Amino acid sequence: MYGKQMSPQLSIDINNELASLSPTPFEPYIFRVDGLLRRENELAYEPEILAIGPYHHGKANLEMMENHKLRYLQMYLARTNESSVDRYVNAMQDLEEKTRKCYVESIELEKDAFVRMTLLDGCFIIEFFYKLAYEEVIDDPIFKLQRFTNTIFRDLLLFENQLPFFVLERLLGSDLLDINDLISQIPFLFSHLFSQSSTYSDASDVPRENVKHLLGLVHDTWCSSFKMTVSSRRVAEDQERTWEYIKCSTQLREVGVKFKKATETSSLLDIEFENGIMKIPPLSIYDSTEVIFRNLVAFEQYNDINEPAYVTDYRKFLDCLINSPTDVEILRHCGIIDNWLGDDEAVSSMLNRLGNNVILDSTSF
Repeated sequence: MYGKQMSPQLSIDINNELASLSPTPFEPYIFRVDGLLRRENELAYEPEILAIGPYHHGKANLEMMENHKLRYLQMYLARTNESSVDRYVNAMQDLEEKTRKCYVESIELEKDAFVRMTLLDGCFIIEFFYKLAYEEVIDDPIFKLQRFTNTIFRDLLLFENQLPFFVLERLLGSDLLDINDLISQIPFLFSHLFSQSSTYSDASDVPRENVKHLLGLVHDTWCSSFKMTVSSRRVAEDQERTWEYIKCSTQLREVGVKFKKATETSSLLDIEFENGIMKIPPLSIYDSTEVIFRNLVAFEQYNDINEPAYVTDYRKFLDCLINSPTDVEILRHCGIIDNWLGDDEAVSSMLNRLGNNVILDSTSF
């Protein structure tokens, strides 16, 4: 056709490849955080003591928790009246190919090692939250040190440290604990990381089929009530949206704006401005706050382009509102910022760094 003899075998090979393509290819949703996002604080995406999933599996500094995973598997078997792991190993083997496809990177672990990892990680997650939800933590070494428990909470919310939620669903499929109980309990148990006040949203508002992993569940539950608020706002279709950043709290106060802690809301994101008063739900700032925000933002940065980035926008709102320690002090005196770092400079610096190398594509605030 183009002056050269076409290779019949090449055509056959390409046609076979085309025929084998799935009409709707499965899209992976557990990524590694790219270099730009990691640049500001690489350690914010690295587990300190607990590896979940393949990306950090086998690292020497995380080996300590492997014995605890075995212990939790043993407890899980006892609680579900199973004398052997056979049933759960078979379940994880059935899911192996599907589970591997959830990770954007090719996983080098051979079949048995991969199945063992998903079984141990999945049972650890289930037992950890079961113990918390039903207060069965007496004499468990994991819960004897508060810092140890808090670090596990931290590591379970890392973007790279996730297990597909369908793995937990399969393990729970034969368990007395209903999967809906797990979905409702987990966000509640994480809620203390954001605020000392009651800003917990109902996880029942999150469609079960949309839950990708623990981080996604916490994110979607946290944003669910705010998402409904945004959806109820009527914006004229022909109205041109423009970006206009607000001034910092010091400048806003100088022109008469008053700040008030919002108390009647279930969402940390539900900010109101009316009659010169800005109502903002209280936010507690801990040592782990930067890590949590960075990983929630990373989840949004790698999410579907059509999905709103509520946490990213909220972070930008805080970045605008806080430019200096004085801004933090103003909000702290109003009960809006609960500073557990002890230093207003540390809070302002942390919040201002969070937005570097982050793509903004929405205007929720």
